[in-house]
Amino acid sequence: MRFFNLLIVGLVGSLLLWGTMDFPRWADPNAPASRHVSPYYLEHAIDDMEVPNVVSAILADYRGYDTMYETVVIFCAGISILLLLRVGETAYMKKRSLKIRLVRRNPILIIACRILFPAIVLFALYVIAHGHHSPGGGFQGGVILGAGFILIALAYNMHIAIVIFYPRLHRFIAALGVTIYSLVGLICLLLGGNFLDYSALSKILPVSPAEARSLGILAVEIGVGFTVMAIMFSIYADLSTRGRLRRGL
Repeated sequence: MRFFNLLIVGLVGSLLLWGTMDFPRWADPNAPASRHVSPYYLEHAIDDMEVPNVVSAILADYRGYDTMYETVVIFCAGISILLLLRVGETAYMKKRSLKIRLVRRNPILIIACRILFPAIVLFALYVIAHGHHSPGGGFQGGVILGAGFILIALAYNMHIAIVIFYPRLHRFIAALGVTIYSLVGLICLLLGGNFLDYSALSKILPVSPAEARSLGILAVEIGVGFTVMAIMFSIYADLSTRGRLRRGL
C-alpha cells in the first residue's frame, strides 16, 4: 500500500513538473505579467476603487475570482483534515454548561496569554478592517486570529481552547467566510453587474462606484478572515490531537 501511494505521488509530481515547462522564462519581458496588465493595475487602482493598497486591490478586486477560490482551497484543506482525523465529538464537547478544569501550567505562560490574547485579537481585526488601505487583509488577519486561539491551547490546554472555540462553531465560521465572499459576488450579479464587480453595490449604497468597490473589498476580506481563522485553528487542533480534540501539544 505504501509503495502504491508513493507511486501515485511520484506520477502526480512528474505531471506537475512537466507542466512547468509551459511557464514563461524568468524575467521574460514578453511574459503576461510584464505586459500592459501590471502597469494598468499600478496606475489605475486608486482611481478605480479609491484603495491605496495596490496589493489588496489586485487580489480582492481585479483578481477576485482567484482569491475566492484560494479561500475555498483553504476551506477544503481544513475539511479534508477533519474528515481524515476526526473520530467524533465526545460528550464533554457537546455540553455548553461544562465546568472547566485548569491543568497545572506555568503561571507566566497563563498571565502572558491573558495579556497578549486581547491585543492579538485587536490587532488582527485592525489588519482585516484596514487591509485595503495598508498592508494586511483577510489572510493575514485570519492567521493572527487563529494564532490567538492556538496560544490559548498552548498556555492552558486543548480542552479549554475547544470549549471556547468549539468544533461546530469554527466549522460554521469557516463555511460562513466562504459564503460571505460568494454572497457579495451574487449580490453584484443580481444588481446587474458582473460577479464580484463591486461597483454594482453603488445602486444600494449611498456611495460612488469607486467607493463601492472599496467597500466590496472590505466585505470579502472579512469573509476571508473568518475562513482562515477557523481553518487555522481547526487544522492545529486536529493535527496536534490526532482528531480526538483533547490534550494536544
